[in-house]
Amino acid sequence: MGKKWNIALVGATSEVGGQMIECLEERKFPVGKIIYLSESGVGEIMEFKGKPVVVEKPAHDSFAGIDIALFAAGSRLAKELCPSAAGAGATCIDSSSAWRMDPAVPLVVPDVNPHAIALYSGKGIIASPSCSSIQIAMALKPLHDYGRIRRVVVSTYQAVSSAGKKAIEELHFQTIAVMSGKAVKCRALPHRIAFNCLPNTGPIGDNGYTREEMQIVDETVKIMETEVRATATTVLVPVFYGLCQALNVETGKKISTAKAREILANAPGLKLVDDVSKNVFPMPSEAAGQDMVFVGRIREDESIKNGLNLWLVADNIRNGASNAVRIAELLIEKHLKR
Repeated sequence: MGKKWNIALVGATSEVGGQMIECLEERKFPVGKIIYLSESGVGEIMEFKGKPVVVEKPAHDSFAGIDIALFAAGSRLAKELCPSAAGAGATCIDSSSAWRMDPAVPLVVPDVNPHAIALYSGKGIIASPSCSSIQIAMALKPLHDYGRIRRVVVSTYQAVSSAGKKAIEELHFQTIAVMSGKAVKCRALPHRIAFNCLPNTGPIGDNGYTREEMQIVDETVKIMETEVRATATTVLVPVFYGLCQALNVETGKKISTAKAREILANAPGLKLVDDVSKNVFPMPSEAAGQDMVFVGRIREDESIKNGLNLWLVADNIRNGASNAVRIAELLIEKHLKR
């Protein structure tokens, strides 16, 4: 029997934390002991593989004997506790934005830059990118390897689950209210989301971009390890789960529609869904609960010499959780001592 690893899951009661639990179970990760840590739901009894696990309050001394600490909490808790966990001997895999742009912390998508994980030993922390950056990088990498990407324009259409549980509840209750002709209340989001689209997914900076838009730009460059020029617009849409993205890509070498389909159909982690004759394309309703990134609506951009348009869809919560667990798999396979 192979070695089993002791796991701490910080943010176990969050949407991402719940998906991490499912991924660990479904992928049969070799878990020895597992502890659930969360600031909400302390004392709540959850499960792992059918066995009860009591949710504990996270603290600096929570990580004794832990091999891997999976963080599915926010940036504040990650900044506060990752150094403590690493100091206790655990390797941290953080899904928040806390450490992503730290030059001493690798930002990893296993199908794109698995070699980067080797840099984790400096701080004992590995960052998992935003769900937006994960699926962008997974589509860009095989195209870049073939035709060298020069520039990408990203437009994202994000489900409310990207804004947390309260935003999910808000869409639910607002939808009922609108359909019933009742007044709509806005608490989790600044404007009504039911039957609406919000073109600002957070505070807008001095340059006119939201933090999330600049995050996509910065993370994409770091993951791709090349100065790809990028710009982004992010929009929150009235969908519970699923992240849709329209990508306009300019390459140094021409890539035909047929060649792009061939490249993307054979790329790891991607599934080509692009049957024009049957009107079959990627949709968030089809991607829910799956680890794959679905790609379709592939066509040449006729306004420039070497351009492509792509449509990407993935389950945003599942994709982020799965990426963190796959980093853990890569970590125990190639880097941690057995």
